[in-house]
Amino acid sequence: MGNSFGRIFRISTFGESHGLGLGVVIDGCPAGLDIDEELIRTEMQRRKPGQSKITTQRKEEDEFRILSGVFEGKSTGTPIGMVIMNTDQKSKDYSHISDKFRPSHADYTYFEKYGVRDYRGGGRSSARETAARVAAGAIAKMMLKHFGISVQAYVSQVGDMKLEKSYHELDLGQTDDNIVRCPDAGMAEKMIGFIDEVRKSRDTVGGVVSCVAKGVPPGLGEPVFDRLHAELGKAMLSINAVKGFEYGSGFEGVKMRGSAHNDAFYKEGDKVKTKTNHSGGIQGGISNGEDIYFNVAFKPVATIMQDQESVNESGEIVTVSGKGRHDPCVVPRAVAIVEAMAALVLADYLLISRTNKL
Repeated sequence: MGNSFGRIFRISTFGESHGLGLGVVIDGCPAGLDIDEELIRTEMQRRKPGQSKITTQRKEEDEFRILSGVFEGKSTGTPIGMVIMNTDQKSKDYSHISDKFRPSHADYTYFEKYGVRDYRGGGRSSARETAARVAAGAIAKMMLKHFGISVQAYVSQVGDMKLEKSYHELDLGQTDDNIVRCPDAGMAEKMIGFIDEVRKSRDTVGGVVSCVAKGVPPGLGEPVFDRLHAELGKAMLSINAVKGFEYGSGFEGVKMRGSAHNDAFYKEGDKVKTKTNHSGGIQGGISNGEDIYFNVAFKPVATIMQDQESVNESGEIVTVSGKGRHDPCVVPRAVAIVEAMAALVLADYLLISRTNKL
């Protein structure tokens, strides 16, 4: 239960952090889609560990194999199966916590739920699982491109270092020009220095990934419980370490009056547009054709290289010592994950929209 996402464009992921590998099955991908394996590889490289000094030093190349659903470079309409093998797992790094519950991890809750526990890097609860999502998201991006839709995420905040510019004022094409994936070179340099300081102090820090989807047609979304922003929220909150989601004006919107917050309509050629976009491209749970934009808050990584007090499976007070290879800040690698999950939602709703009217 809980390992599948989507209704028509549907994925199911499998695998653990320190098992033999991870994988995903994509069901519902239309036949005839050009499958660009280089794009999948690029997306995997953006998420993979060991890519810079401010990420975990676990060395996984995240090479993938397509097992089914693709023939002569095109999707066949049958399930697309992909696997990513683990090659640099060091399970002995976790033997010291085999019966201990790490603070703010899923160790205790998984143990209570299942009665058994894979302590090797967190097992299924590890962010390593998101490699499979990014592989699937790359396929979703190919489908979105066919419809003229793009999804672009970037790091907008690390700790209290926050970009004050909106995505309109940034060149998002510069996002991957630096290791923190912030499209403002000056702020990126400060963020990198700060994360490195946190790493050296054997601690971690959180941040925010912002995302914008352009070219989304009006009409995507389902009333009442399957609103587009609700599904995006579910997608983002399913990502490890995510603590918050807001779209459009978000929490800042509470400071405004309705007269200022309302997005007035006007006609541009044969299209209905809005003069402002506090709605974030979604009204009544359905896309209105404007840019969809949202923010995703990530907590500080729970594993810190410091001793912490906790309990073990017998309820005894114990000391948990931080070991292993972990990110001091997850947001640089989370950019690809946020994009993947947004692409999966939009691809699914595009296919659903085809069932709404003749």
